[in-house]
Amino acid sequence: MSFQFAYLLSTMPRLCAAALVNLRLAVVIALLAIVGATALTILRVMKIAPVNVVVAVVISFIRGTPLLIQIFLFYYVLPAIGLDLSPETAGVAAIALNSSIFIAETMRGGLQTIDPGQVEAACALSLSRRVIWQRVLLPQLFRRILPVLVNEITIVVKGTALLSMITVVDVLRTAQQISSASYRPFETLVGAALLFLAINLVVILVGMRGESRLAVRG
Repeated sequence: MSFQFAYLLSTMPRLCAAALVNLRLAVVIALLAIVGATALTILRVMKIAPVNVVVAVVISFIRGTPLLIQIFLFYYVLPAIGLDLSPETAGVAAIALNSSIFIAETMRGGLQTIDPGQVEAACALSLSRRVIWQRVLLPQLFRRILPVLVNEITIVVKGTALLSMITVVDVLRTAQQISSASYRPFETLVGAALLFLAINLVVILVGMRGESRLAVRG
């Protein structure tokens, strides 16, 4: 079966519309993951022993199991305990949790590169813990982990394709539907791949621009 560029172009409007679902979910997941990772990082710094044990177990599970299994757990297992989530909600929660764990680990490493003397100086000025995090630690931390954060967001974008496995009608599921009807999977899958590539290129370019601005300010 030869590749037909004209057929690829004919499928792009429908694929582009479906790709907006992936883009919307990726934005929500990225925001939730950053907020969750920040909260998790602050919580771990507080060194509450029982909490740290629970967090360590969760981190080990998330890092040691495939993302697809985590999505299935949220979608198929949680209803058994009374949490009946929609496909999109379950998928967003699973990927956001997964991403927040990896971002939190990056933030933990980034914190170790910040001079502790800055915190001591802030404490000497009687600044509250909240102000120290907001004005001293977090701004520096996000600057230092920005390249890794951009990379994680690209992983999130690609991860949204897995939600097609739990009936979310995204660009991949739409491509599969088109190919099932036309028996031309080559063109439709290439179209889906190009759209994921386009989204991630935008993410990378925005990240590079942000890095350049931070470098100039620095």
